[in-house]
Amino acid sequence: MNKENRILIKAAGGLVINENKEILFMFRRGKWDLPKGKLDPGESFESCAQREVKEETGISHLELIRFLLITEHEYEERGQIILKETHWWLMKTNGNQKLTPQTEEDITELKWIGHSEFKIVYQNTYPGILDVMKAGGYLI
Repeated sequence: MNKENRILIKAAGGLVINENKEILFMFRRGKWDLPKGKLDPGESFESCAQREVKEETGISHLELIRFLLITEHEYEERGQIILKETHWWLMKTNGNQKLTPQTEEDITELKWIGHSEFKIVYQNTYPGILDVMKAGGYLI
């Protein structure tokens, strides 16, 4: 299907690391994912990324470190092809904060995952998430 027949959704998200260099992953709809969400009207991508991470994980203190990359992926929703363009930032936070999964977004688990456990993510995530990890220096 050509681009003219798709709906473009702009979004932003975060690769969140803690003081132990672990990444905050969420388990949603059967796969490991990173927090992200749709851009609100008039909102900057940076603000959207921070807001979505906070909403989906319950984290309150986040520091933006740097922009990483833009990923695109397509999916079908109610017979319509959606092209989602996500702007990603590297963020850091204190890992001692209470994590609260946003269950209304189908997030069933939040977990800090270190390098020694990345295999569980590699085996069950989306290609774009691996691109984000690579851009953040977590994959070679």
